[in-house]
Amino acid sequence: MKITAPISTPAEVEPLVLAGARELYCGVVPPDWIQRFNTSGVNRRVFGNLNGYADLERVVDKATALDAEVFLVLNAQQYGEQHLDALTEIGTRFRSIGGKAAIVADISLIASLAANVPDLDIHVSSVATCRNVESARFFAALGANRIILPRDVTVAEIAAITTELPELDIEAFVLNDGCVFEEGACHTVHLPMNKGGPICIDNYQFEYQATGGGQPQERALRRLEQNDLDYKRWLWYRFGNGFTSAPNGYPWGPCGVCAMPAMHAAGVHSVKIAGREGASERKIKSVELVARVLERIEAGEPADAVRKFAVGLRDAPSHCASGYMCYYPEVRSRQELGDTEGQLLTAV
Repeated sequence: MKITAPISTPAEVEPLVLAGARELYCGVVPPDWIQRFNTSGVNRRVFGNLNGYADLERVVDKATALDAEVFLVLNAQQYGEQHLDALTEIGTRFRSIGGKAAIVADISLIASLAANVPDLDIHVSSVATCRNVESARFFAALGANRIILPRDVTVAEIAAITTELPELDIEAFVLNDGCVFEEGACHTVHLPMNKGGPICIDNYQFEYQATGGGQPQERALRRLEQNDLDYKRWLWYRFGNGFTSAPNGYPWGPCGVCAMPAMHAAGVHSVKIAGREGASERKIKSVELVARVLERIEAGEPADAVRKFAVGLRDAPSHCASGYMCYYPEVRSRQELGDTEGQLLTAV
């Protein structure tokens, strides 16, 4: 099982690979794209992209020298017909410099790349929301080599896909950047570097009225207000616990490291760390955290022991006990979490 990590500058390649990443993914917005289409919307990110083709080539050269592979993100939900030729040209150029795969969501682009750049692997983006065997079979028939699963699949659903389609690589999220919305209907803005990461743009304020007008009853109003507070607490966890880190530098936020033993047993090919727009130090510490868990799995430690080790890495079990950070909450147990369900943080 490999660790797939995000990069936004050539300087991140070596430290991330040395930390344990064997696969790197990145975005680029070519100058000719902006001139041609008057938009930077190549890959759903304004921030966190490489500066241009020269940087992309440096990334591929550095990664290849370190025996790592590079994937290029072209993952908008849909592109216009006028974009397909330009995107196929980008894919062709990327493959010519040694790039391994394109991460794609739009079905038309998948078909175009498969037909025109057949030696470029196609990884179906989580934004395409492939979450079951038949959907995975459909994308494989289009030419996909790998499926990146949405964050809301279960470990059992992952295992069903890997069992039924062993020839298809499966990649699953394991750290950072929780998605509040259904993956294919994302309403999130991603802020760069130390300013944070993904933030919700639908964080509305509400005023409540009874059906016939006027204020709801006091009891109903209290329950509604408590629901709003619970939702804000959940958002705080889903968006990286306020973009904070543990004292040892490991990032807080959405996490699936406890599920890694089950993923490994199911035959998952890669575990994905999110956050192309994040600060370099956060990316490096993220890879280090995941690598420490993977090392124990590959050494043959029992799954329960690995999960207990994973919970203890950031030395604040109450965060894990909240359940709000879990990509795969079904792997949690009270015993592994130290029975700390009553110690939840109240900060939002």
